[in-house]
Amino acid sequence: MEQRTFPRLNRAVGVVGLGTWQLGADWGTVSEEAALSVLAAAVDSGVSFLDTADVYGDGRSETLIGRFLRTRPDADLTVATKTGRRVEQRPEAYTLAHLREWTDRSRRNLGVDILDLVQLHCPPTPVFADDAVFEALDTLVAEERIAGYGVSVETCAEALTAIARPGVASVQIILNALRHKPLERVLPAAAEAGVGIIARVPLASGLLSGRYDEHTTFAPNDHRTYNRRGEAFDVGETFAGVDLTRGLAAVRRLAPLVGTERTMAQFALRWVIDQPGMTVVIPGARDVTQARTNAETASQRSLSDQEGAVVADVYDDLVRPQVHDRW
Repeated sequence: MEQRTFPRLNRAVGVVGLGTWQLGADWGTVSEEAALSVLAAAVDSGVSFLDTADVYGDGRSETLIGRFLRTRPDADLTVATKTGRRVEQRPEAYTLAHLREWTDRSRRNLGVDILDLVQLHCPPTPVFADDAVFEALDTLVAEERIAGYGVSVETCAEALTAIARPGVASVQIILNALRHKPLERVLPAAAEAGVGIIARVPLASGLLSGRYDEHTTFAPNDHRTYNRRGEAFDVGETFAGVDLTRGLAAVRRLAPLVGTERTMAQFALRWVIDQPGMTVVIPGARDVTQARTNAETASQRSLSDQEGAVVADVYDDLVRPQVHDRW
């Protein structure tokens, strides 16, 4: 698999990683056996970057990854976790004491002494401008609790604030064929600063897989059921903030581009991989087939200029008015 580098971590990872929100059983039930099989299939297919968080299943995702790591001691994996969402979201909660407590819990869950990468998990916007928070993260690096740190953001403005900080190694942001704004300033700024870009929600919560229609239903404990209007967290995390009807219309316009050599999901993932300045894309996978198919995208041809132009036109026509200025 093609390798790309996080310069400030001095780590190279496969361009297709694995997002593990679903392994916490927050997208419907996923058994431990199924979760471990997904991890194995992904790694066996060349994936070397796993993204998790302490709130995914309240630590279940981290714990399962920890179990998997113990079965693959020789695997050269980078595990990124996220922290901060297990408490009420107030800027003053992001203290050195809390960050120590949170990261120590993740270290226990994952069974490691040093966390490869810890990301602030979409904290309140004022946190990004708080010097004390980033000084605390520097302290955790000095204490060898963490090897490096980054941020997961909701908005491009938050990303740009973080990129300006010399210790930030990565920015995780929503980037997909229905969310183009990061291409304008965030990816170029990150590339210039040597900050890695982790592209999350690359399939718009499965919308860009082409498998859903107006009649699709999701489990009650799936955020695609309970967060359609942002009832639990930022609505941008569900279907990338795109109204389902509008999103389905966009997918149907893109479908003729896919052809027979790849799936709709692979087409959408390849679009993300092709963006200059992008480091790793982290699609989720609920089963072994999805994990393998996602990884295969890394070896497929890039989209043509014509195909890229159609994606841009569909975005401008159907999606830009709804999402571009919001995030």
